[in-house]
Amino acid sequence: MSAAADSLPDVVLNAFPNTVIVTGESNRVLFANLAAEHFFGASAASLRRQRLNDLVSTSSPILALLDQARQSGAPVSEYEVDVDTPKTGAHTTDVLIAPLGEGDPRCLIHFQERSMAHKMDRQLVHRGAARSVTAMSAILAHEIKNPLAGIRGAAQLIEQNAAPADRALTQLICEETERIRKLVDRMEIFGDSRQLERSPVNIHQVLDHVRRIAEASFAKNIRIVETYDPSLPPIPGNRDQLIQVFLNLAKNAADAIADGPAPDEGEIVFSTAYRPGVRLSVPGSGERVGLPLEVRVRDNGVGVPRDIEPYLFDPFVTTKRNGTGLGLALVAKIVGDHGGVIECISEPRRTVFSVLLPWQPDSRAEE
Repeated sequence: MSAAADSLPDVVLNAFPNTVIVTGESNRVLFANLAAEHFFGASAASLRRQRLNDLVSTSSPILALLDQARQSGAPVSEYEVDVDTPKTGAHTTDVLIAPLGEGDPRCLIHFQERSMAHKMDRQLVHRGAARSVTAMSAILAHEIKNPLAGIRGAAQLIEQNAAPADRALTQLICEETERIRKLVDRMEIFGDSRQLERSPVNIHQVLDHVRRIAEASFAKNIRIVETYDPSLPPIPGNRDQLIQVFLNLAKNAADAIADGPAPDEGEIVFSTAYRPGVRLSVPGSGERVGLPLEVRVRDNGVGVPRDIEPYLFDPFVTTKRNGTGLGLALVAKIVGDHGGVIECISEPRRTVFSVLLPWQPDSRAEE
């Protein structure tokens, strides 16, 4: 058999988009495909010098599943397994482990990340939520703002002839109507259905602008780390709206750190990466759009409660005492308008918002 034929299995597995590794005695890694390099954040050569025990946490169910597969001599699978890796953090995956032969200590382990599938499925939900807010905002603007103006005007007229003790009540009416008006003004943003004005945007310039705002205001005492892939192409989008997206995410991260157990050790990490192979089906057509550009905002704050996480991008859902629940709904709308997807994976001391965006070929980032 030729050398080319001998290498065919490796070629096939390297072309496979999901993570595949082969372990041998003492759980030592014998093979890792290209997807495994991204999954574990290390080269295949580096992975082959390590044991699986070094790549996942000691409490990971992967190790128990591997022992079970070896003892039974039959494949085992598990869905939605949390895999925590030292370099790339937490992953939620479906796992299949198959022994390579009876009495053979080698096992093939296949990881399929659930989070990416969830992004693909739930992006329609996020956009649907944004459309619901759009319709609701139009009704609110018409049915609420006009009566509010009348209430405020009447309170101001009453105040002119009111006794000093009653003026506090009329001022309270004015203040509350103004607060509701500002809320409705925020809702009107969702009703803006104009075509998005796009131009090539350097995402690193956007993140740098957000970082400078954060360091000068709400994140003065928080360490901000930047981990960028300098080779990323420009993004076809609206610079101001993208700034709004990541400014909201950074502000949420700062608030989560302030509410966490160690606000003095707070850290926000901005990172970018190229993720080939991620494509999204466009509803109503057979077109599939590539979303290879990933931007992450990670913090070590208190995290998102499990019961709220699936609804985090829905309007009026918030964990903040004084929050309106519109910030992340607006973020989801803007990302959707850019043809992208946003997802959150959260656990205590590690919350990651991932934004996947399309790229613009053969164009230059703005200088």
